[in-house]
Amino acid sequence: MTVLESLFKNAGPPPRAREIPETLTHFQDQRIDEYYWLKDRELPEVIDLLNNENEYAKRVTAGLEGLEEQLFSEIKNRIKETDLSVPVQKGNYQYFSKTQEGLQYPIHVRKRKGSETEEILLDENYEASGHSFFALGGLSVSPSEELAAILSDTDGSELYKLTVRSIADPSDVKVQLEECYYGLSWSLDSMYVFYTKTDSQMRPYQVWRLDLASGQSELVFQEDDEGCFVGIGTTKDDKYIVIEAASKTTTQIFTIDAAAPLAQPVAFSERVKDLEYSIEHWKDRFFIVSNRDNPDFSLFEVEEGVNDHNKWERYLEASEGVRMLDIEVFADFLALQERCLATTRLRVVDLRSKYIFEVEKSEEVSSIYIGANEEFESKLLRYEYTSMITPRSVFEIDLETRESVLLKQSEVLGTFDRSNYKTFRVWADARDGTKVPISVVARSDLQANEIGHPTLIYGYGSYEHSIDPTFSSARLSLLDRGLVFAFAHIRGGGEMGRAWYLDGKLDRKTHTFTDFIDCTRTLIETGWADRSKIAARGGSAGGMLMGAVANMAPELYRVIVAEVPFVDCLTTILDPSLPLTTFEWEEWGNPVTDKSIYDLMKSYAPYQNVAQTRYPFMLVTAGLNDPRVSYWEPAKWVQRLRAKTIEPRVILKTEMGAGHQGPSGRYDAWRDEAFIYAFVLSALDIT
Repeated sequence: MTVLESLFKNAGPPPRAREIPETLTHFQDQRIDEYYWLKDRELPEVIDLLNNENEYAKRVTAGLEGLEEQLFSEIKNRIKETDLSVPVQKGNYQYFSKTQEGLQYPIHVRKRKGSETEEILLDENYEASGHSFFALGGLSVSPSEELAAILSDTDGSELYKLTVRSIADPSDVKVQLEECYYGLSWSLDSMYVFYTKTDSQMRPYQVWRLDLASGQSELVFQEDDEGCFVGIGTTKDDKYIVIEAASKTTTQIFTIDAAAPLAQPVAFSERVKDLEYSIEHWKDRFFIVSNRDNPDFSLFEVEEGVNDHNKWERYLEASEGVRMLDIEVFADFLALQERCLATTRLRVVDLRSKYIFEVEKSEEVSSIYIGANEEFESKLLRYEYTSMITPRSVFEIDLETRESVLLKQSEVLGTFDRSNYKTFRVWADARDGTKVPISVVARSDLQANEIGHPTLIYGYGSYEHSIDPTFSSARLSLLDRGLVFAFAHIRGGGEMGRAWYLDGKLDRKTHTFTDFIDCTRTLIETGWADRSKIAARGGSAGGMLMGAVANMAPELYRVIVAEVPFVDCLTTILDPSLPLTTFEWEEWGNPVTDKSIYDLMKSYAPYQNVAQTRYPFMLVTAGLNDPRVSYWEPAKWVQRLRAKTIEPRVILKTEMGAGHQGPSGRYDAWRDEAFIYAFVLSALDIT
C-alpha cells in the first residue's frame, strides 16, 4: 500500500451529498442528475458540503504536510522576493512594478524621466487589505498623466470596481463604479473614461462613457447578439478608441476619435460572417491582421476613412501553417508575432523598404513574445524570450543594427544551472495518423530506457489557446526529483495554426481527448514515461480534458489533477441562462437545436460518462465565485465519482472566497502549487 492509499484509508468516510434525482429531458432523451440541486448556493447544505469537502481534503493530505512545506520552501527560496520589473517608457515617465519580501502583491510605480523619485500608482497590498482575494483587472494612466483608472476585484467574480483617482493624491477619488468588466480607454483630454459592463449571463455587451466632471455615465454602444463579447482598447498612438464586438468566428470593430469622445462609434467595416480581424493605427492608415483571404491570417492596410473590408490591400501574407497573431507598430518598423510548429516566432518588417528579418532564438523548443513597447518613434523593440530551461528574459533589439541586448533575466536563486536540464520535442502519432507535438523537459542525466521515468503531462486543447513551452522555477522541484514534464500540444489548441484548432472543436472535439491519450502512450513507447507512474494535469477546459481521459483510459494514469474542470459541459451548454453559455456554442456546438451535437457531447461529457471501474487518484479544485466554470460542476462530478467508481480516491478543494484563477496572492499561489505537487508526488511514490 502506497503512502497516499494509506492516507485515504485512514481519513475516514468522505462527504456524501443527498441524491435527489432530477430528470433532464432533451430530444426525448432522459438524463438523471442526482446532484442537480447542488447548483443552488443559497442552500446552507451546499455550503456545508463544500466546507466538509475541504475538511476531508485536509484529513487525506494531513500526512503530506511535511512534504508540502518542503516543496513550498523550495519554490519560495528560488524566487527573488524583492525585485523590480524592467521600466517601460511612456510619455514623461518610466513605469514599472516591484515586489517586496513578505508582501503578496506587486506595487505599481513610476519615475519622471531624469528623476529618481518614485511615485506610487497603485499598491495592490493596500488595496487587498481586509480581503482574502484581490485581482487587478486594469490600470490605465490618463493622457494628462495625472489620473489613474483602476479595476479591482475582491471576490474572484470578475466583476470589477472602477476607481478613478488622482495619482498625486490617491485619496482624491473622482469616481467609483461597481460591477464593471475588463477594458479601459481614455479620451485625449482626460475628461472621459470608457469602460464595459456585462449582462446577467456575464457577457460583456455594453460600452459606457464616464464624464469625470459630472460623475455620470452614458451608454455608447450595446451589442445585442448574444454570441458576441464586447471589448475596448486604444490604438498605440492614443488617437482612436477601439470597440470590438466579436464571437468565436466573427469580428466587427468600431472606432471613436479620442479627440472627439462625444462622437458616435463608427464601424470600421460591415459585419461579415466568419471575418475576423484586429486593427492598429499607423500615421494616415490602419494595419489589419485578418483571415479575410487566409485561415491563418494575413496583414492588410487601408487608408483612414475607408470603411470597407473589400478595399483592404494585402501587405503581407502568412506562410502556410504559420498563424499570424499580432503586430506592434513603430514609425519605421512593424513587428509580427506568429506561431508555427508549436513555438512562437517574431519577425520585423522595415516599413521603408519592406525588408523582413526574424529575431533569432537560441533554442528550438522555446517561446518569444512582443514585450511592452509604448513609444511610437522608438527604433528599439522590447521582446521576451523563454524556454522550459531558460528563465523569462527581457531583451531589446535595435531595429536598425539588429543587435539584441539582454535587459533582465528572472533570477533563480539557489543552485539552478540550466545545463543540468534539457528540453526537446517528441512527436506522437495520433490514431488517425496526425503528428502531434510534445514539448518535454527533464534532467540532463535522464535518458529514455525500457522502464521510463515518472512523468507529468499537461494539456488544454480548446479555444485555439496555445500552451507554449515556458519556464517555471516551481517545476524544478519535480524535475530535480527525477520527473519528466511534458506539454501535449493537442488539437483544439492553436499551436499548429488555425486548422489545428478547427480539427479539435465542434464535431471533431474528441480529437482533443484521443490526442492526449496518444501522446501519453507515445511517451511510454519512446522510453520516457514509466507506464506505472504517469500524472496528468489540466484546468478549466483542460479540466474537462482530464475528466474525459479519466473515463476513456483510466488505466494510463496514476494520478490526475483537474483544476476548475468544465465537466458537466452538456448540462451547462444546454442552459442559455447560465453565464457565457450562448457564446460557447461556436466552440462546442449547440446541443439545444442540433441533435448530433447533443449526442456527441453526451458521449464525451465527463459527468455523463463516469464508469464503474477503478480511477486514478484525483485532485479536483473549484472556486465558489467562479463565473466561468461554476463550482457545482466539479462538486457534482466528485460526488458521482464516489458513488459509481471502484474504491474512489478523490478529493475536492474549493476556494470559498475566490474564482476561476484560484488564490490571488503570490505566497498563497506558491503554497497551492506545493499542495498539488505533494499530492502528485505521493501518488507516484516519490518524496
